[in-house]
Amino acid sequence: MKYFHDVATPAEDAAKLDPLAPTDRRRVSQPTQKGDETLDALFRGKVKLFQSHSGYRFSLDALLLAHFVALKARESAIDLGTGNGVIPLILARLHSDVAITGVEIQPAMAERAARNVRLNQLEGQIHIRLGDIREVGAIAPAASFDVAVCNPPYRRAASGRISPNDEKRIARHESRGTLGDFLRAADFFLRARGRITLVYLAERAVDLFAAMRAARLEPKRLRMVHSFIDADATLVLVEGIKGGRSGVKILPPLIVYGDGKNYSAEVAAMIAGDSATRALRQDDSNGS
Repeated sequence: MKYFHDVATPAEDAAKLDPLAPTDRRRVSQPTQKGDETLDALFRGKVKLFQSHSGYRFSLDALLLAHFVALKARESAIDLGTGNGVIPLILARLHSDVAITGVEIQPAMAERAARNVRLNQLEGQIHIRLGDIREVGAIAPAASFDVAVCNPPYRRAASGRISPNDEKRIARHESRGTLGDFLRAADFFLRARGRITLVYLAERAVDLFAAMRAARLEPKRLRMVHSFIDADATLVLVEGIKGGRSGVKILPPLIVYGDGKNYSAEVAAMIAGDSATRALRQDDSNGS
């Protein structure tokens, strides 16, 4: 069976000829910012990443999702549709003793994610692979991960405003993989009793729960996200267990903004990478 190589950066001539060829990282220079990219930071500058100026850029959804993920020491996680690699970067900073694989279908974004891994000197913990989650056998063996993380496209292929930008369109619409495709991939990659954690539109929560159950990923932990305390929920964070029993734990709502346009204390702590937020997340984890 053929597996994709980890994505290499174009710092060497060999990598320029074959962007999927492994490289000797001891000879690779510090990754550089391209002309159409910005350099952004999280966790008071502890996490840095390149992003396309006009293409896909991560949003608060990714930060909330990464903080909702419960990981144990020495577990392995796979991020399905990793984009610029922001979720693996956050998870690696929150959990220094786990191994993370990010899978991305778009070559340019996978290459950027690999540069972001090197930018943060996390090559020993994070591996980026170019691959299509609809072709799971070409990515990794079955039942090889403890946790799957997914921020799937929220919109059906032909719904709503469709961006002419490829990066944005593929990230937002199900043009290169439906919700069911992502869940089936998670089922394939997860070990028995493995966990999947997702963020999705609150208005499509019923679709999500039905699709999770169809993929043998039973919803076990749920938290609604509200922009303001008196506003309707906009997102839902869900953890499911492969082959889990029925029964779900509903956590208190997550409020993004406090007074005015200031972030709530909890979200501000997430942005700063506060350790207290990590402790709370672990206490909320449901392993049943």
